[in-house]
Amino acid sequence: MATNSASNLFHVGRSLLRGLSSSSSGMLRSPQETTFNSFLAQQVRTFIQMRTNLKVVDNSGAKRVMCIQALKGKKGARLGDTIVASVKEAQPGGKVKKGQVVCGVVVRAAMPKGCSDGSEVKFDDNSVVLVNKQGEPIGTRVFGPVPHELRKKKHVKILSLAQHMA
Repeated sequence: MATNSASNLFHVGRSLLRGLSSSSSGMLRSPQETTFNSFLAQQVRTFIQMRTNLKVVDNSGAKRVMCIQALKGKKGARLGDTIVASVKEAQPGGKVKKGQVVCGVVVRAAMPKGCSDGSEVKFDDNSVVLVNKQGEPIGTRVFGPVPHELRKKKHVKILSLAQHMA
């Protein structure tokens, strides 16, 4: 079994090298090569889990946070879930400082989330709005689009601060 997977890996690696050398010559590619290249082109979207870096999209003073723990679910956090995070980058003179442990609500997630009407909501980045222990936002403004699905998770205050609802 191990030799079979090793030989497949060898064939994929060999076809990749052959594709690099023959890409300028315009030769047809093998099926293995096209599947491997399409696999590389796809970005795997996963849950927001421990050590995931997230962008902060409010004016609380933090720029980037790292997830310490997702407060719901074993796999990780999704759109609208609350996380505990550590501030990695902060603006000088902001409400939160570098190294501070804060709570946040995920407002944009790269992992697709299915809606009840059959559509999917997916964003390009992972973003969070920082909240206090009571669930109220620390900042007074929220930048960028915020999905309408946050209303189901009882984050109406974040929706009212947002400039644009997606």
